[in-house]
Amino acid sequence: MANDGPYRADWQSLQKYGVPDWYQDAKFGIFIHWGVYSVPAYGSEWYPRNMYRPGSDEYKHHLSTYGALTKFGYKDFIPMFRAEHFDPAAWARLFKEAGAKYVVPVFEHHDGFTMYDSGLSDWTAAKMGPRRDVLGELARSIRAEGLYLGRLFSPRRAQFLPRWWPPDRV
Repeated sequence: MANDGPYRADWQSLQKYGVPDWYQDAKFGIFIHWGVYSVPAYGSEWYPRNMYRPGSDEYKHHLSTYGALTKFGYKDFIPMFRAEHFDPAAWARLFKEAGAKYVVPVFEHHDGFTMYDSGLSDWTAAKMGPRRDVLGELARSIRAEGLYLGRLFSPRRAQFLPRWWPPDRV
């Protein structure tokens, strides 16, 4: 599928890339890191990695706050990630009112938990935690406000999606 795009895996092909005009003019965009790692709200989005590294601040915090990793691991945060106050339309309005021209949420972070509905895994926000396709909802709201939508699959780079995406879901 990757070979079906406009570029080949060589420098000569990639040198033909041009930044879209709208992006050249977009002075401000929003990048969103939000996921299960927001539950402990300690350190950074690297909490899931660092909580298992003996001696790290996250490890010490985890032991003192949640107890032994054998009793309470990262997976145990998932039911606590409920997104009960998530209002995608309000978020999109706020981004537009702030002057943003584009929004790039992290669709899947290093923890492997996808923030959209996927048939490839059960470790998704649609099937666990909030039990909502949070990025599908957010994507529709962002587009409704006339903003560009990007996607970030960490650790990969951000990509901007076609204006028609998603027709009904992420």
